[in-house]
Amino acid sequence: MAAERTLAILKPDCVRKDLIGEVTRRIQEAGFKIRAMKLVQLSRAEAEGFYAVHKERPFFGELVDFMTSGPCVPMVLEKENAVADYRTLIGATDPEEAAEGTIRKLFADNKGQNIAHGSDSIENGRLEANYFFPEFEIINNGG
Repeated sequence: MAAERTLAILKPDCVRKDLIGEVTRRIQEAGFKIRAMKLVQLSRAEAEGFYAVHKERPFFGELVDFMTSGPCVPMVLEKENAVADYRTLIGATDPEEAAEGTIRKLFADNKGQNIAHGSDSIENGRLEANYFFPEFEIINNGG
């Protein structure tokens, strides 16, 4: 099976709690290769664009407010079965429902501020990665 890519975002609550290193360590220990990574402060327009799929949902405004409340760390992760494996690693959206030992169960405060984003499909992983990283910024070998 070929390696897949997924987009992870360590959200503003993760950055605020100084958990970038801890969460990144867990990601790497789970076998993911980091192919791109940066610290960014999303503008309102960038957050609205990224989460446009949720535009009609009642939580959209709150999500955009949260994602623009501080810096976040988008990263492109790669491994076999990356999308499903990363979603398993971070756990359910609501930390109350997340499995023991998952990133959200360990570190998230609530469903709205849940430490990390993970793409929900291979196609979205590609599209979301390209939202933050032009292809030439994604490293295809090494590490």
